[in-house]
Amino acid sequence: MTNTVEARVDPDAHGTDADTTISALIARSNALGSDPRITNYAGGNTSAKGTDTDPVTGEPVELLWVKGSGGDLGTLTPAGLAVLRVDRVRALRQVYPGVEREDEMVAAFDHCLFGRGGAAPSIDTAMHALVDAAHVDHLHPDAGIAIATAADGPALTERIFGDRVVWVPWRRPGFQLGLDIAGVKRDHPQAIGTILGGHGITAWGETSDEAQGNSRWIIDTAERYLAEHGKADPFGGRRAGFGALPADERRVRAAALAPTIRGIAGHDKPVVGHFTDSDVVLEFLASERAEALAALGTSCPDHFLRTKVEPLILDLPATASVEEQTARLHELHEQYRTDYQAYYDRHATPDSPAIRGADPLIVLVPGVGMFSYGKDAQTARVAGEFYVNAINVMRGAESVSTYAPIDEAEKFRIEYWALEEAKLQRMPAPKKLATRIALVTGAASGIGKAIAKRLAAEGAAVVIADLDLEKATAAAAEIGGPDQAIGVAANVTDAAAIDQAIQQTLLHFGGLDLVVNNAGLSLSKSLLETTEQDWDLQHDVMARGSFLVSKAAAKVLIEQGLGGDIVYISSKNSVFAGPNNIAYSATKADQAHQVRLLAAELGEHGVRVNGINPDGVVRGSGIFASGWGANRAKTYGIEEQDLGEFYAQRTILKREVVPENVANAVYAICTDDFSHTTGLHVPVDAGVAAAFLR
Repeated sequence: MTNTVEARVDPDAHGTDADTTISALIARSNALGSDPRITNYAGGNTSAKGTDTDPVTGEPVELLWVKGSGGDLGTLTPAGLAVLRVDRVRALRQVYPGVEREDEMVAAFDHCLFGRGGAAPSIDTAMHALVDAAHVDHLHPDAGIAIATAADGPALTERIFGDRVVWVPWRRPGFQLGLDIAGVKRDHPQAIGTILGGHGITAWGETSDEAQGNSRWIIDTAERYLAEHGKADPFGGRRAGFGALPADERRVRAAALAPTIRGIAGHDKPVVGHFTDSDVVLEFLASERAEALAALGTSCPDHFLRTKVEPLILDLPATASVEEQTARLHELHEQYRTDYQAYYDRHATPDSPAIRGADPLIVLVPGVGMFSYGKDAQTARVAGEFYVNAINVMRGAESVSTYAPIDEAEKFRIEYWALEEAKLQRMPAPKKLATRIALVTGAASGIGKAIAKRLAAEGAAVVIADLDLEKATAAAAEIGGPDQAIGVAANVTDAAAIDQAIQQTLLHFGGLDLVVNNAGLSLSKSLLETTEQDWDLQHDVMARGSFLVSKAAAKVLIEQGLGGDIVYISSKNSVFAGPNNIAYSATKADQAHQVRLLAAELGEHGVRVNGINPDGVVRGSGIFASGWGANRAKTYGIEEQDLGEFYAQRTILKREVVPENVANAVYAICTDDFSHTTGLHVPVDAGVAAAFLR
């Protein structure tokens, strides 16, 4: 007998028929989902029907395997499938209360699950179950949506596809749409799929290969028609002064504007950003009709749920100054917020969810590119990808017809859909550092790497800045992919190199919230042995380096207007006097006073500045490994391998300090639990009485 729990997620637990069905479905889903022409991240859904054994009766039962809510076709696995009994889903037609109450049918799917049912069924489950075909695909290809959003979409559909594809007027996803498409399949036996007005396509087949082939035929045929019959300038001519700046120049301009734009996008709630300057975006923004088309908004629900109904588009040329552009962006933001509130007020009912913020998620700057935002780096990046899809849709529709997205009232019904709100409410609570963007210097190893890992684990997007780019990149890869961490080269003694590292931070994650001045080195020498070069080197890296990093970061933090944190990894030696340590201890005292000075100066901007004073971090420390440990051991007359224990025994708590202890303190001081604390130095030394702060 098949185990019903494992049957939801493990193809090997199924009988041969079920195993084959699921394997074919996953292969088809991954192939379709990995092609950006066809669908985008988490867009669309696929399904297959087949038989398995009912563990209660021992009899075969027809099942539906369909991509679950929130899943992604390109990376779908069996665990991401919802599994339902076909007979029970189809029986829901007998109790369907009508389109006005169709949302109630989503909860009814719970009574149709096979075993525990696998992933949560999505709103499109009815479409897949009710259509009388073994395999069904619902996709959002740019070419398909271009036809779906054309003003004469029905006529175009007939002209392009003949009787093989049938037009279905716009209807919000749900049970009724499933009934509509099932009716098309029943009444048009020659049809292989549909164009869903304002939305996308659906195709089917009796085998997985046939369904995939039909989906691709619809997409390829639409693309070919647009290429052969579309006009060359669907967006109109080019606007003087709105063309793309040279690549280096536009990235410098993007970094200069990024703090202002993130402050705009994060006015109501904090966001992470992403920058795109692809040819598709730059060409659109240079066109005469860019502003008019952008104002019409997107159409496919998957698009505007991630991009908002419409973007904020700067109406100044690329030749305008940064100061002119930032001033105008603030003006446009106020108008955007007013317009969005009015949009909400026009359509909200007493039952509507509360407004989710009136700030744009897409900001378009002619000649420069697109800034997109979301709750994390992946969401921000995907929002930008979806708006590129929207541009492609507008181009296709305008090339053969007129772009006519679904009307505003329907957009509101989707954006503030009770089912969408319920999905948002089910999401896990964000981690404490979610939406925070952190830059940690000297973070390819030792204390810095431990700090970067802890911040990332708590939800921050992390930039690992280090002299050694190869090691920084490797450390970032160890923490996670580019949606979580990146490595950049940074010599903290070089102001230009620091500016470049911060520019990379702004372009990759959209902003900056948290800076950890950790880069350091030490030479353990007596006063008479310490050379001017020894002195200058340590002061350049730690005192001057921290000053340069803080200065560059503070400019961004102030422009964003979102507050922030600057943390100095100072040392117990900033207040403790020990032998053979003149240059290192003096520069640490410099850093310690920078904390106090900057806390006093930056507080009016909501920026907190605090310090961490570690002591004796031997294990995993780059400083100790580079010769400092051997010198300190010699100073104390012990073996180097005993240095950690020596430091531990001289503390009050008799505990060795490791990099993770420092990382914990950095994390804690940056949370809201310390929202009212600035100018503080936190000892992480297991208790050294001589270093107590007074």
